[in-house]
Amino acid sequence: MAGSDAPRGDDPLEPPPASSASDVLGQALGGAARRAGLDPAQDAHTGRVVWAAMGGWRGVLESVLPGLAFVLLFTFTTDLVLSLVVSVGLAAVFTLVRLIQRSTVSAALGGLIATAAAAGLALWTGRGQDNFVPGLITNAVYGTAFLVSALIGWSLIGLAVGFLMNEGTAWRQDAKKRRVFFWLAIAWAALFFARLAVQLPFYLSGDVTTLGTLKLVMGLPLFAPLVAVTWLAVRAVYPRREQPTQA
Repeated sequence: MAGSDAPRGDDPLEPPPASSASDVLGQALGGAARRAGLDPAQDAHTGRVVWAAMGGWRGVLESVLPGLAFVLLFTFTTDLVLSLVVSVGLAAVFTLVRLIQRSTVSAALGGLIATAAAAGLALWTGRGQDNFVPGLITNAVYGTAFLVSALIGWSLIGLAVGFLMNEGTAWRQDAKKRRVFFWLAIAWAALFFARLAVQLPFYLSGDVTTLGTLKLVMGLPLFAPLVAVTWLAVRAVYPRREQPTQA
């Protein structure tokens, strides 16, 4: 038969080989990094990469204003409902503006969902500090994920970069890359655990103002430098000659 010489994998009736869990995870992480502007295969300045990861001025405002509004209003009025309504309202406005302008809404929509969920929890319990519970949980989960990935030799940073640089998990055979990705994952885990360690006592004591202020201070001001360090470290282990040819 004419089709008898075709490779077994080309048979339309045969399901394609399943991707390994590391491939799927690497693709997901790499896709997220690329959308955030963190693609080491692209030639870009560190400052530009960090700014892109933060989303520019719009991203900074979307990240900061809802939380800042909540902290200020709750501090000066102690009105939980008003503070939450204004915070969620600002997040909704940012999302609506993006929809009207037909720009990327994923970040703003994610922020709106997170803000609304946190507000719903705080309204349900009647405690202002519960507005920060989702953030505390997120820090615990992310910190654990980065730490475990580093300790078992499958750094989440390495999986993302391996996908972006079209080498899959081949980086695990390179001692230098494996070491760099290990310490980068440890650094990100340390950031998330530091947030949790500093903020949790104020949550337990019910100090909403200090808790909200610390969340803002330990947000973008710590995120941006670590993005820069990550970018520079990755570029150091992938010299230009190793980058895939760009069309």
